[in-house]
Amino acid sequence: MRTIKILSAAMLLGVSIVSCKKSFLEIQPDGQFLSSNYYQNQEQAFSGVIAVYDVLRKNSGGFENIITMMNAGSDDHVAGGGGATDGEGIQSFSNFTINANKIPLSFWSDHYQGIFRANMLLSKLPDVPMDANLKARYTAETKTLRALYYFNLVRMFKNIPLFTSPVSTDEMYNVTQATPAAVYAQIEKDLNEAIGALPGTLASAELGRITKGAAIALLGKVYLYEGKKTEAAAQLALVNGNPVGTSQFGYKLLTSFGDLWLTNNKFNTESILEANHSGLGTSHWGIWGSGTDEGNTVNVMVGPRGYVRKTNAAPDLPSGWSFNVITQGLYDVLNGDPRFGATILDIKALATSGDAEYVAGYENTGYFLNKFTPRQSDVSTGGGDAVLNYKQNSYIIRLADTYLMEAEALGGTGARAQALLDAVRARVGLTSTPVSLAAIKLERRKELAGEGHRFFDLVRWGDAATALSSRGFTAGKNEVFPIPFRELLNTKLQQNPGYNQ
Repeated sequence: MRTIKILSAAMLLGVSIVSCKKSFLEIQPDGQFLSSNYYQNQEQAFSGVIAVYDVLRKNSGGFENIITMMNAGSDDHVAGGGGATDGEGIQSFSNFTINANKIPLSFWSDHYQGIFRANMLLSKLPDVPMDANLKARYTAETKTLRALYYFNLVRMFKNIPLFTSPVSTDEMYNVTQATPAAVYAQIEKDLNEAIGALPGTLASAELGRITKGAAIALLGKVYLYEGKKTEAAAQLALVNGNPVGTSQFGYKLLTSFGDLWLTNNKFNTESILEANHSGLGTSHWGIWGSGTDEGNTVNVMVGPRGYVRKTNAAPDLPSGWSFNVITQGLYDVLNGDPRFGATILDIKALATSGDAEYVAGYENTGYFLNKFTPRQSDVSTGGGDAVLNYKQNSYIIRLADTYLMEAEALGGTGARAQALLDAVRARVGLTSTPVSLAAIKLERRKELAGEGHRFFDLVRWGDAATALSSRGFTAGKNEVFPIPFRELLNTKLQQNPGYNQ
């Protein structure tokens, strides 16, 4: 709990507001404030909301981002990179040799950073003199974000401490883990309390903020992971509406699947919740990985290493680091599917034809994740290091995802589930196929490939041991991460089963 102790002390002694990626949050904070004097007005309360939002960057920011880490542990990707020691955490998760010393601490600490900021803000907001409706909105946004951070933690680590108010450093020594059921109950409580005070739609200047639809979608997803399928289907239906039309919150599938991955197509009608990265980022190697860098690091991580364009038949790409190379298994699943080209970039074929050259990285297959492979036009020309300041947003929840989750929650049967599955397929020009859980699983694999969902899906379905046995996955152990060793020192926390050897 060393990290939690440090974070707790920091929140008690002062509040440091970092620059944020959200378009509505591009403000410059004026130093630090003692918590006893902070949150004295609406402006300071808004700065507190910014600080809670900032942890959304974890989805695609920094080397230790959720997307590339979770991809690496799935059957659709391997870690890749420059070699077997290029990123011990991501490599060890990919081959399931991960242990308490190899798990990157930030997957634990960054989420608890967001939770501590949320708890501090929620403890102060009741006394802030400001408009009651605005205060209710700030409270709702903060509770939704806290719910998301706990949802990530409980899925990744399962047995975690549960805090809903600020705690002192001394109290941390006696902290124990809550049951997963207790954590899920708190997540449900936060979301149910938040939904009523959130806006249904946003003005353009506020894009990136939590909406009613985003909170309902997250609640539906939480229910699905708990096995509460009736409740999940009911919530997701509110978000999805008519799958061939536009939902009450304005959500609608894009006509072109490829348009989802255009860097400038942020906050489109299919986006429910996304992590926003600014094209104005000035991140540099001196701060990279500190939690204050702003760029989408997935972009540079998944690009081909040492890439050289030889003819116009090849795309104009900057070089990357060749992480998350695509397995032959995913290639075969998507081969012939209309989503293949937007998902998989076959550099091996371009090299064979003489149209491009690249350096084969570790575990190279020649197949790269095209959803996030940047083009030269995406390279930042700002003041920071270009490779650290890519600006593509990443989806945390999008509409095709919620369509398929609702169909799953319905048990993969019935007219409604069929219509939801058909809508996802029809968008890419595919004909109807009989709905079933197997069909939904396959559609999720194709539709959401490379977006960080596959490992969690396999675990939720109980399919991980079968799909990942050849990679060293051990049932009853590798469904979750080990708790970082530093968090166990001098505390009452217990390591997850199977990781004490």
